[in-house]
Amino acid sequence: MIAPRKIRVDLKLIADLVAPGSRVLDIGCADGTLIDHLYREKNCDARGIELDMQEVQRAVAHGVPVMQGDADTELVTYPDGAFDYVILSRTLQAVEKPREVLAQMLRIGTHVIVSFPNFGHWSLRVQLLAKGRMPMTAGWNRMWYETPNIHPCTIGDFFALCAQDGYIVEDWLAADEQGLRTPWRRSRRLANLFGEQGLFLLRKA
Repeated sequence: MIAPRKIRVDLKLIADLVAPGSRVLDIGCADGTLIDHLYREKNCDARGIELDMQEVQRAVAHGVPVMQGDADTELVTYPDGAFDYVILSRTLQAVEKPREVLAQMLRIGTHVIVSFPNFGHWSLRVQLLAKGRMPMTAGWNRMWYETPNIHPCTIGDFFALCAQDGYIVEDWLAADEQGLRTPWRRSRRLANLFGEQGLFLLRKA
């Protein structure tokens, strides 16, 4: 692989949850920066799938094992328990069937790490209340008719889905847009109000 690239803070938080030497699949991995980091820093057998062919080409140009693929359709081709960790970073809200994607991730992986922008953040609530229009922030930065985010959810929504489908939340935190931890990590209500994104480590019951 080529010289290491700078990793986003939120991706570093994800990497911190991965045990050294693990088998990892990163879904929606963009240019493979996280995969490269896990390979270099944690000796992981990491690979990824990405829908955007330009991002796939960028990853391959850096020597990162990434294939073009769609999370909504490709995960069924992987065998049960193929990975120790399956990661979905800032992509859950953009897939067509998030519940089914999560189920497939927990079928093929022992652990699942998911991060997503929190639509329950106070600034989004205020914008919607004050203007009556779909809010925009650094994370929600496109008009409603252009955004790839087709299934926005809140941290509270995600906890409810995990409870409904019987997934164990082993660890979680709320973070700002830059990936910095918030002081409301252990309070779901405050995290849902002040966290710009949620990060969860899951496993099956």
